[in-house]
Amino acid sequence: MEFDIQEELKKLPDSPGVYLMHDADDTIIYVGKAISLKNRVRQYFQNSRDKTPKIRKMVSKIHRFEYIITDSEMEALVLECNLIKEHSPKYNTMLKDDKGYPYIRVTVDEAFPRVQLARTMKKDKSRYFGPYPSAGAVKDTLDLLRKLFQIRTCSRVLPRDAGKDRPCLNYHIGQCCAPCQGTVSEEEYRQSVEQILDFLNGKYEKLLKLLQERMEKASEDMDFETAIRYRELIRSVKVISQKQKATDSSSQGDRDVIAMASQGPDAVVQVFFVREGRLIGRDHFHLSVAEGDSPAEILGSFVKQFYAGTPFLPRELFLQHEIAEQEAIGAWLSGKRGHKVQITVPKKGQKERLVELAARNAELVLNQDKEKIKREEAKTIGAMRQIENWLGLAGLCRVEAYDISNISGFESVGSMVVYENGRPKRSDYRKFRIKWVKGANDYASMEEVLTRRFSRGLSEENQGFDRLPDLIMMDGGRGQVNIALDVLGKMGLRIPVCGMVKDDRHRTRGLYYNNVELPVDTHSEGFRLITRIQDEAHRFAIEYHRSLRGKKNVHSVLDDIPGIGPKRRNALMRSFDSLEDIRSASVEELAQIEGMNEASARAVADFFRIDTLQE
Repeated sequence: MEFDIQEELKKLPDSPGVYLMHDADDTIIYVGKAISLKNRVRQYFQNSRDKTPKIRKMVSKIHRFEYIITDSEMEALVLECNLIKEHSPKYNTMLKDDKGYPYIRVTVDEAFPRVQLARTMKKDKSRYFGPYPSAGAVKDTLDLLRKLFQIRTCSRVLPRDAGKDRPCLNYHIGQCCAPCQGTVSEEEYRQSVEQILDFLNGKYEKLLKLLQERMEKASEDMDFETAIRYRELIRSVKVISQKQKATDSSSQGDRDVIAMASQGPDAVVQVFFVREGRLIGRDHFHLSVAEGDSPAEILGSFVKQFYAGTPFLPRELFLQHEIAEQEAIGAWLSGKRGHKVQITVPKKGQKERLVELAARNAELVLNQDKEKIKREEAKTIGAMRQIENWLGLAGLCRVEAYDISNISGFESVGSMVVYENGRPKRSDYRKFRIKWVKGANDYASMEEVLTRRFSRGLSEENQGFDRLPDLIMMDGGRGQVNIALDVLGKMGLRIPVCGMVKDDRHRTRGLYYNNVELPVDTHSEGFRLITRIQDEAHRFAIEYHRSLRGKKNVHSVLDDIPGIGPKRRNALMRSFDSLEDIRSASVEELAQIEGMNEASARAVADFFRIDTLQE
């Protein structure tokens, strides 16, 4: 489906997110983030003198773009980092330092856990939260947690080292409850840790309310310094609450997150690919939905079809809805993977929010692609229906078109292109090297191509020709159509045949069918499809012919004349302007050319006379 950049720019949402620029080879050449995708992406395609040479060069290579919406700029920032690390886009030079983002680590495996800043996630028994967009925000939050819950920061092994040393400075300034001195039991300390885990999991409303109350009370007591401190802590809590949902920091496993949106007969399924805890990419898939299919049925069908063909299976699938035969599908996927594949429907927390984000992106794609899908259907299935009406036929699906290509009879080839439901089916294209016909005889060459094609189609060893077409379209008018009908009649086949007729300027003008040239609307999608089919058959034949000519270099038909070697061939080419002039020359005229004698002149004349008779 052709990507219209100006049309797609109109559909950009006014939302934060990440955008990915693709070149003509569909390689990602740039990844960026935006507070407003609508404003940021448009800037690349507006005329401006402020663009750097790098940006101008990058824009000239953009063939299409895509984007992923997020809930905040902070999420977009971290997702941008993940995607740049994964794809290494050519124009993201400012991020080649492989910058990382911090995590919060809670050492829950210890008797008296600590809360720390961590630069990487390790495969240990600790709980990790993040990554977060700002190390400063993480440090502020750690300070906040220590002030509120008096969690220890020391590296002492407790309770083994309890009472061996004096309490640290944090105890004296009220930021540690000193479990090293036995002032708090392990159970009481664990309650504080659970409150911290709730906060880091996103349950921060109670804490914000508490801080708000303390700030207001301090203000009422005229203690403005304390009120300002609470205000700054509230800001830190709000910043840190915008953590990256698109990264599941509680695990470094691989998982796919799958959600969908549907409207009538159309549906879009969005898949987020999370690898080692980081969202590295996504893809969406359009589905045709049967009437009455529920979202769970749509998701179930997609899971079975998609993972039947994909080579990689993740450890977990997060789905938007419960699907039928979920256990059986999980067992099937586990067998394919060789390890257990867990299928779950998250109900709360960060995992549920990640599924919701996938669902929002699916809905966005569906809304924006509806018109594009309708236009594509008009160009394909709708165009086929128009051709049916013109020809008075019904149920057209598979169309085959044929063309012949040669240069003065040298290396004649035939092409067969196939369209199904208005779309090219390139896996069914076939090439024919003409074997039975000598010289430039397009009718005889076409007869050979059709005879070979349908003979194979009717034989047991059909070599992929077993599917017969609903309609044959010939590159020409009455002559080509009659050749096809004659071949089909000899084989006992009844397949409609029409010709794609061209005008004096070699442009498609209409259809020839049942001995009549049919008037067609030259501004219709059906006419445009006929033109595409004819051009595709011509292109495919020419490409094959060029490949054969390339193998033999610039081979001339004169090489096939007995007794004419390189010197006499060059002499002929110097003496005449074209091959047609040589063909029409008399024996006497040919004999007068340097290096030629009567025998060689007669050989040339006889060669072209026989060639003419064959035509």
